[in-house]
Amino acid sequence: MRRWQKTNTPLVALVFFVFLAFTILYNESSIQEQQTQREHNVDGDRSSFAVSGSLHESPPTQSLNFSSKSPARLDKFTTCVKTVEYARGKHAFTLPGVEFSDRRRAMDDVENCDLFSGRWVFDNTSYPLYNESDCPYMSDQLACHKHGRSDIRYQLQRWQPYNCNLKRWNAVEMWEKLRGKRLMFVGDSLNRGQWISMLCLLQSTIPRDKQSITPNSQLTIFRAETYNATVEFLWAPLLVESNSDDPVDHRLSERILSPDAITNHSAIWEQADILVFNSYLWWRQGPVKLLWRDKNNGVCEEIGGREGMELAMESWASWVHSRVDPVKKKVFFVSMSPTHQLKDEWETGSQGNCYNETEPINDSRYWGSGSDVSTMRMMDDILNRLGSKVSVINITQLSEYRKDAHPTIYRKFWEQLSAETLANPSSYSDCIHWCLPGVPDVWNELLFQLM
Repeated sequence: MRRWQKTNTPLVALVFFVFLAFTILYNESSIQEQQTQREHNVDGDRSSFAVSGSLHESPPTQSLNFSSKSPARLDKFTTCVKTVEYARGKHAFTLPGVEFSDRRRAMDDVENCDLFSGRWVFDNTSYPLYNESDCPYMSDQLACHKHGRSDIRYQLQRWQPYNCNLKRWNAVEMWEKLRGKRLMFVGDSLNRGQWISMLCLLQSTIPRDKQSITPNSQLTIFRAETYNATVEFLWAPLLVESNSDDPVDHRLSERILSPDAITNHSAIWEQADILVFNSYLWWRQGPVKLLWRDKNNGVCEEIGGREGMELAMESWASWVHSRVDPVKKKVFFVSMSPTHQLKDEWETGSQGNCYNETEPINDSRYWGSGSDVSTMRMMDDILNRLGSKVSVINITQLSEYRKDAHPTIYRKFWEQLSAETLANPSSYSDCIHWCLPGVPDVWNELLFQLM
């Protein structure tokens, strides 16, 4: 009897130990599984964040499934292990149909007027809306008069819709619209130009000791204490995450983006009350490479710029559809900004570009090659399906006429130009961006009207 007890006591202890270890491991696994589920919910349901302008819980996105993985962000050091031709099926963003006319009523029928059809009128009484030298936030890339442009007629043009008048700009009224809110511009350098324009239009009404701005970074914030409001700019030139998301160091030999990764950006912009997006110019620079977040294997797929833009726009549209309550959050999309690279397009048989142009184009039918029609149709199709969740600021046609309003050679150069380059001004003229004061001020007048 003693031998039985002595022999089997260790066996009982061993069985008990195994049972205890199994119980601990099972509970730990269960806890990890629950934690993983909670992290997935946080990543997938940003509406739970308690922020200014937060939204009611919204229905899930339709077709694009964003990855719940969180690998390292793309940056300038990101490379492709190898590149193959794009082979995936189209990630269609589908919604119940919204009639084109329904969205048009939401975006531009203010007082039954088409704000985007009209002409430019010389007006040296009402314009410019501010002096270039009086704006402390002016960019040296856009301060054309400071950098040597002697004629200022480009500052004295007023946009006149055919059948009505734009509401006169009023900075105090605009601040009242923004009181207690965050206005955020999201996009590329053209959207940054519109943001700088907005700062110049608004800052003079705020005492200097009641305004501040953060250092230049991916998110730059101007704060007006008087109105408890901010006017912000988020650098996101491709909307989705890419290796070009550094606001300064983004001149790379190849563009790599993740079409199914937008949460790092949207986690920032969704906290704003009023959003102004743009995206176009960067898609005109040739093919792009897709590095899918759900694969995370370093294999890139090469695709044309317009097709890549469509994938990015669909990801952005999925976010808008699932996260935006138009009663609580206003979203605007600025249409493509035109370029004036070929003088032959407005003056047949001529060489050069926008350099030395001093007057707008008078032909109401003018449409340059810098504004791609197929891209505009694609954008319009996606925006149509979002209905009243997005209002479009259609700047394209009105800006097409302004061949006279680009910086050309009148801007700061960070490197010394050679004598050979200086002898040919057209070769280094910027016919993409816009002088300030100038065309982007009118874009903001339209935003003011639509708000």
